Amino acid sequence: MDVAARLTGSVRLPGAAALVEGPPHGAPAGRLALRRGDRLEVYGVAALFADAPGPEADLPDPEADLPDPEAAFPVPWPGWDRGVDAVAPDGSFAVFSGQRAVRAIAADGRVLWEHRHGCWGPAVGHPHTGDEQEVCAGLEHGSVHVSADGRSVWAHVLGADGPERWVVLDARDGRETARIPLEDSAASGSHQFSLPGDGTVLLCVGMGQDGVLLYGAGGEAGAGASGVRDLGEDLDRILLDVHPDRPVYLTVEHSCDDLRLHAPDGTVLAGRDASELGEGLCWDYAAGFVDADTVVAVAENGEEEDGPGHWLLDARSLAVLGPVAYPHPVTGCVRALGDGTWLTHERGTDTVRRWGRAEG
Repeated sequence: MDVAARLTGSVRLPGAAALVEGPPHGAPAGRLALRRGDRLEVYGVAALFADAPGPEADLPDPEADLPDPEAAFPVPWPGWDRGVDAVAPDGSFAVFSGQRAVRAIAADGRVLWEHRHGCWGPAVGHPHTGDEQEVCAGLEHGSVHVSADGRSVWAHVLGADGPERWVVLDARDGRETARIPLEDSAASGSHQFSLPGDGTVLLCVGMGQDGVLLYGAGGEAGAGASGVRDLGEDLDRILLDVHPDRPVYLTVEHSCDDLRLHAPDGTVLAGRDASELGEGLCWDYAAGFVDADTVVAVAENGEEEDGPGHWLLDARSLAVLGPVAYPHPVTGCVRALGDGTWLTHERGTDTVRRWGRAEG
């Protein structure tokens, strides 16, 4: 049975497609972080999508006034756009994942501290000019995450001697308090989440054709910050999202055959094969928690003329609730917000729409 969606708001904002299809920059609850030019902007979800929707198929007025961001942090390296950044839970500072350093910036633009690391550029031993704005060849990058209490920064970096590492930094001064070697990692990119109510920090490292690594550290249910748990168990799974209230997380297999729900220690709590939706279907790399009870996921059949479809699943069992029925055609990625809504991007435009489940 189809599940009807209702439009709750839309915005036309240059660069806003990254809210749905770009890297998941960390932001405080109820807010979105958007990298635009030389700034990392923080918007309140309610304010950004506050317009009352008109006819469902209409695009938002390009002349409509947009709300000012709640905060805007200057990007330390405007030419570098690969790292996954994060904003502190209280919005007082942002941390940027650069090609050769991690840097914390206060809301007023002051540099708070910097942690230098090896260059993510893939050429071994390549020279640098000494200009901090120099961007070396290569698309490889790391990521940063600010803990829920705002006291620690978890950074996936490249060591000066080559091997990758996951370091814990004091958010006040950037002092390194823990170092976790990642001997098996050869990252093309990474992203991080923390589990609510548990404190476990999750690191997902993508290695292109070589697969995916998934680690967990800290938390009540496992090793401390000085240890790390391998949550992938060679199963090659991509971290998609964490539950808004419970310490569980969602993954998809690298070949997109199945979704799984996991406990902090990696135990599989539920799973759903894409084949159960129909012949030839596979999950995409876009899924997340709409709210405490519902997951939205993208499934596709590889046929461009049809485009991917969106499905709602039960957040505890991953039982299929049904395909999403929109009032007009919607395709592409989704981003679940955990507050009962999710975002889609109108491809070919700067329009992002916010949806909720229709009542009744």
